[in-house]
Amino acid sequence: MRKGWTTGACAAAAARGAALFLQAGSWPDCVTIRLPKGVEASFPLAERRSGPGWAEAGVIKDAGDDPDVTHGALVLARLEPGQPGSGLIFKAGEGVGTATLPGLPIAVGEAAITPGPRDQIARNLAAFGSDFVVTLSIPGGAELAKKTMNARLGVMGGLSILGTTGVVTPYSNAAWIGAIHRGIDVALANSVAHVAAATGAASERAARNRHGLSEMALIDIGGFAGAFLKYVKRHAFARVTLAGGFAKIGKLAAGNLDLHSKKSSVDIAFLAGFLPEGERRERGLKAVAAAQLLEIAGDFPLADVVASKALDVAQGVLGRTDISLDILVVDRSGKVIGHAS
Repeated sequence: MRKGWTTGACAAAAARGAALFLQAGSWPDCVTIRLPKGVEASFPLAERRSGPGWAEAGVIKDAGDDPDVTHGALVLARLEPGQPGSGLIFKAGEGVGTATLPGLPIAVGEAAITPGPRDQIARNLAAFGSDFVVTLSIPGGAELAKKTMNARLGVMGGLSILGTTGVVTPYSNAAWIGAIHRGIDVALANSVAHVAAATGAASERAARNRHGLSEMALIDIGGFAGAFLKYVKRHAFARVTLAGGFAKIGKLAAGNLDLHSKKSSVDIAFLAGFLPEGERRERGLKAVAAAQLLEIAGDFPLADVVASKALDVAQGVLGRTDISLDILVVDRSGKVIGHAS
């Protein structure tokens, strides 16, 4: 599949384009930058504006074949000379957020431009000097940010400028896993003692209502149970909840740590094996879906048993006895149908 460029790489190219104009008084059609691993990449300029003492260039983000919400967005960089010795000063323009909570890799009150893009921009401006005010903007970014986890992470007012390599690998899910890590960091930095990871909206609501949790305590993990548990084990939380539907928790019970449908499948035979021997188990072995298996289970507490097995797997990954861990199995209506702790 076709790779693309991060918002950080686009911002670096736009900033370099503006610097070229300030130096030569004319605009290039295309700007070539060096990415963190030494690879060069070229970006056509989609916007060019200037005024007394400033220049602003724009690059249209091409995320390749990755389903990135910022694909096709215009990334603008406005460059102005700074005071001698001031270094690079980064500001958030339209559509770029501001950090409002501790725990992120940028200070509270700073523009949500993460260290990777800041370094990329600095490296690609080095030939033009070291003292600039760099204002990054993404028109429409505030609306796009509603489709991301930014607000939950304390990034308000728009998008984050992200990227460590400059390259987007389609469906690598690196951004989602990164957001899981940042969510854990923010919760820890704000003294949240109990975090809940959920595989979907219904299970998140169930975990929140059952335990009376704040928005900051909720981590949207999708199918990345393993990524969540491996990161959270390095942090001092008193309690951790993992909530999901019967099918996903069933995958975890079977030892799968990536619960996405492309990475693991529901093992009906494994789950049916928990049913009492006899006619009910025989029917269960012939089931074609997890929901059908639950119907066949009837009054047998299959969801509780599966939650208990999933708890064993999760505890093995967590590897800590000082963190209280519980598993919730939730149906599509948001009702808790299974629990283990």
